[in-house]
Amino acid sequence: MRASDVGRLLALAMIWSASFAFIRVLAPPLGPVWTATLRVLIAGIALVGWLAATGVDGDVRRHWRAYLLVGLVNSAAPFLLFSWAALTLPASYLVILNAASPMFTAIVAAAWLGERLSGAKLAGLAVGAAGVALVSRAGPIEPTAAVAGAIAASLAAALCYALAGVWLKRHGAELKPKAIAGWSQLGAGAVLLPVAAATPLPGPVTASVVANLLALALLCSGVAYLLYYRLIRDVGPTRAMTVTFLMPALGMLWGVLFLGETVNATMLAGAALVVGGTAAVLRPSRAAHRRGLGV
Repeated sequence: MRASDVGRLLALAMIWSASFAFIRVLAPPLGPVWTATLRVLIAGIALVGWLAATGVDGDVRRHWRAYLLVGLVNSAAPFLLFSWAALTLPASYLVILNAASPMFTAIVAAAWLGERLSGAKLAGLAVGAAGVALVSRAGPIEPTAAVAGAIAASLAAALCYALAGVWLKRHGAELKPKAIAGWSQLGAGAVLLPVAAATPLPGPVTASVVANLLALALLCSGVAYLLYYRLIRDVGPTRAMTVTFLMPALGMLWGVLFLGETVNATMLAGAALVVGGTAAVLRPSRAAHRRGLGV
């Protein structure tokens, strides 16, 4: 990869890993529903405005159903699930569990697209699952029913990302990546807004809460999606997915620095297993290398 591509990859890892710290701050005062709703609405409005200013036509009249579906599965549902889980789990837990997304993608692609699960990939799935199990019992939180529910919600959010990615691979060839980034989030916001309107806002909404919300929406959704789709265009989806390897370490760092969270040796070991399993799942097969597809 070029130096500029590496720079974008590092920037994306830093931004996306920080999103879990922002969610952890916002979920108590805003509640999970308002946290997810405002994130996608603000990001969607900003991105659609940017699309209009730069002349990118998303052909919404033709593709609105696809944008809405992607918005529901890739933004509304996972953001809501992670926001709910953040009421219980530290940000460092959330970012480690999020790293299971590529492993779920391999399973969904095998079931839906008929992609072969090699022995190495199956081993990677087993290693990653062991890592999730290890993190689930790592502490410093007590293994209660609420913790188990929050872990399940986080894994369900990771599964949502996998489902959306595989759907786009199968049905999204005609969709422009930049248009997906904007219109899908705006559609997710439109769906979540009626639910949020009927949901009480816990409060208080301070200036700090507003600043964190704007950072989450504009930086972690708006800018991050533009970086991600630029990477997919320039270096391909497999290399762009390597951002997953960097996020757990950075996410734990943000949790320690800004939220005062504790990271122990068991969490580090579990994160290493999740990342190692993910690397095995994402590694192209020898046949793919021979066909020149290892990018």
